[in-house]
Amino acid sequence: MSRSRTAYVCTECGATANKWQGQCPECGVWNTLTEFAVEPASAAKARGARAGYAGVGDAAKVTRLAEVSQGSESRQATGIGELDRVLGGGLVEGSVVLIGGDPGIGKSTLLLQTLAALEPRLPGLYVTGEESLGQVSARAARLGLQLGGLRCLTETCIERIVPQLVQEKPRLLVIDSIQTMYSDQITAAPGSVSQVRESAAKLVRFAKETGTSVFLVGHVTKEGGIAGPRVLEHMVDAVLYFEGESGSRFRVLRAFKNRFGAVNELGVFAMSEGGLKEVPNPSAIFLSGSREPQPGSCVMVTREGTRPLLVEVQALVDHSPLANPRRVALGLEQNRMAMLLAVMHRHGGVGVYDQDVFVNVVGGIRIQETAADLPVLLAILSSFRGRALETPTVAFGEVGLSGEIRPVPNGEERLREAATHGFRRAIVPRANAPKKRLGELQVIAVERLGDALEAAQ
Repeated sequence: MSRSRTAYVCTECGATANKWQGQCPECGVWNTLTEFAVEPASAAKARGARAGYAGVGDAAKVTRLAEVSQGSESRQATGIGELDRVLGGGLVEGSVVLIGGDPGIGKSTLLLQTLAALEPRLPGLYVTGEESLGQVSARAARLGLQLGGLRCLTETCIERIVPQLVQEKPRLLVIDSIQTMYSDQITAAPGSVSQVRESAAKLVRFAKETGTSVFLVGHVTKEGGIAGPRVLEHMVDAVLYFEGESGSRFRVLRAFKNRFGAVNELGVFAMSEGGLKEVPNPSAIFLSGSREPQPGSCVMVTREGTRPLLVEVQALVDHSPLANPRRVALGLEQNRMAMLLAVMHRHGGVGVYDQDVFVNVVGGIRIQETAADLPVLLAILSSFRGRALETPTVAFGEVGLSGEIRPVPNGEERLREAATHGFRRAIVPRANAPKKRLGELQVIAVERLGDALEAAQ
């Protein structure tokens, strides 16, 4: 019988090498080669044949798509509204969700609360490879959860976990964390590329064959990505990231991949003594508490997933003693900010080439859409001139290289959100101007950057 051999795989680019070396020969990154067991195809086929969980036959059948039932997938509400929003409406039967985030940000807390909320309707099982039963029980008691129906298993070997799953038949499974799981059929250490991939593959197959919904907790690297092979994110149905600033009690759960819902959907939580609490009005936490208008501040209406959010953009412009002034953007793409400054100089007649420019999005949220172009420039202009915008004012719109103000999607919905929060003035692209008046909101529609800068004075 042919034996498996050992190769080394780069966790950055996926290149393989026959022996370990400090630097990847393909991408040049140091200390990224990890051990990976390569087994013969015959051995993998025999092992896969023994891993069936629900009596599924080996032979697959070709089916015409027209003959496939197109009924909507069944969802189960978790009872946590913000989590349901990020998932696309609730848990889908047989789905596998990967949740990543910094240590201590609340991944285990949220999943333990989810298990407790679903326990009367959906029996669950919490598998932990990092904590003891006493630690999990103490956390559940501290959160005020009912311990009667919660089931927990402390195990890291995937071959010993699967028989327990077949016996207990949970409908919701939490694996905390996937990096601690290992297969005794692979000689690599837990957390290596081969172990993470093999353990995840067996859990994904179990979920698909039995209809069990699975949550996988994933460690993150110092760069913020999920630790382990990149293929892990391709194997699962949804990838969620927990975000939050150190020292802040607010947590943001964002979907980066979702086969059953909108991508970039956002859920906002607040950490308290009783665990994570939903924030029903997330726009309020992203706005400044100051009632007086301040120079260098502009409120924009961004759209995260399926809902609009009011976010405050702050800018600080100061004379630079350096030959090359600094350009710093937090929560925005720095290269785009540099481009916007050039557009403002060329088409708006305002040059800040000898000024340090700092831009920050309040609340630690990251803006990834071009609707932030206009409010960023208005905040920079307000700080540069030392005059606050007329209050209360919101703005959104994309700025083109020729100085035109381009429309953004769902403009009227954004304006309604601004009117709901008491804003009386909005500077928007002309194509986003509403056909009917929205309460007391005064909409100023502009086509060119110069018109927008003049309206903001």
